[in-house]
Amino acid sequence: MDTTVLPIAKVIQERRTIKKFKPDPVAEGLLLELLNTAAWAPNHGMREPWRFTLFVDEGKQLLVKAISDNARKPKDPARLLSVPAYIAVMIQEDERQREFEEDMLAAGTFVQNFQLAAWERGVGVKWLTEPFTYKPEFRASIGVQPREKLVGLLQVGYPEEVPAGRPRTPVEEKLTIIRDFSQQ
Repeated sequence: MDTTVLPIAKVIQERRTIKKFKPDPVAEGLLLELLNTAAWAPNHGMREPWRFTLFVDEGKQLLVKAISDNARKPKDPARLLSVPAYIAVMIQEDERQREFEEDMLAAGTFVQNFQLAAWERGVGVKWLTEPFTYKPEFRASIGVQPREKLVGLLQVGYPEEVPAGRPRTPVEEKLTIIRDFSQQ
């Protein structure tokens, strides 16, 4: 992928979920830069509800063991370890429903910002929310604290393959326009 700066609409339309990564590590400085860029996500009351754990180098073995111990189907440890970096994204579970939902939406926006900022820099991401990520044993084994929600695991690296884009439904097919009060 070309690493020149792209217009945001082009980044949004061309970003892909990457399933196969090159073995090249992603510099921690770049990962921190991308996380700091993503932190500009809108979040109600500036609660900044997110927290992260970065798994790189030998630290990935802890995560891969947790995945292997908790996945429904066997996973290939070598393939999991070949992913250059993993980032666990967590938020605090607020007991107030509105605030919890706002925080979840903010975290989703954070992840999207991260994916777009990464793509602009030639870095690919896959956002994992597989069934094992909901298991209390898995979450505890990777350091998710009590009363935290694991929003997902991000696999991060330079793309080995970039899949073709899949068509999207035109918004016009899902849009209702109300032009005056009498249409209600």
